[in-house]
Amino acid sequence: MTRRRRLRRTLITGLFSLALVAGGIYTAVSLVQRSEQLITEECTAAVGSQRADLATDQAANAALITAVSVRRGLPPRAASIALATAMQESKLRNIGHGDLAGPDSRGLFQQRPSQGWGTQEQVMDPVYATNAFYDALVKVPGYATLEITDAAQRVQRSAYPAAYADHEAMGRSFASALTGESPAALNCTLRSPDAAGDPAALLTQLEASYGSIPTIATGQTLEVDVSDSYAWSVAHWAVANAKELSVERVDVDGKRWDRKARNGWQDAPDAGGRVAITLAG
Repeated sequence: MTRRRRLRRTLITGLFSLALVAGGIYTAVSLVQRSEQLITEECTAAVGSQRADLATDQAANAALITAVSVRRGLPPRAASIALATAMQESKLRNIGHGDLAGPDSRGLFQQRPSQGWGTQEQVMDPVYATNAFYDALVKVPGYATLEITDAAQRVQRSAYPAAYADHEAMGRSFASALTGESPAALNCTLRSPDAAGDPAALLTQLEASYGSIPTIATGQTLEVDVSDSYAWSVAHWAVANAKELSVERVDVDGKRWDRKARNGWQDAPDAGGRVAITLAG
């Protein structure tokens, strides 16, 4: 074999090997991308034998509604009532339209400006709407001992009062997790983040939900100086908002939620008595 033929053969063999490697890399990347696409994104609250699932946007709204109850010092029962109500009224989505029964109804609780709930702009603000609901709820005598459907109806005056009971189990499960009464009870299964997280945006949303709260920001990690059930409330809030805020990891009380691992809460080094929320970089 001539030298020229040997060189040509070596070159062809090398190019073929490179093609195989490139093809293997492309296939591996394609498989990873495809496996990501197949992931069903959802959030689950598992408390005792009860389990309830919500879409990620519903879970984020549930976290806000519950955080406002924690901020106001209300019992977990208040959050259960509010969550069941919002699920019946709007499917836990901040919708900008009403129905035949209330054409001017708006927001998470389908509150009607014509009935004194505020302006359309106000009832479309989830924080305002949630506080307006609790303002009315706490005026109901003995609301915490009433059946959820009775308490909800006394606030909402719905044409379908029995329907609130359909969401009682969901309301209890998510309220128990999101108030922090049930540690490590909320898990969200998510795809990888599309973009880096913004610590300033995280802090803004955290304070909109809980009010002023002591925090320390270091790079992509925000440490929240709270403890006990409050810590678990904040930790679960972070998980429920992980999709929108590009949260990758949450550490609290010797436990860790890792978005990439997708294995729920696992044992981990203690976060120094704080909740550590780490965003994608």
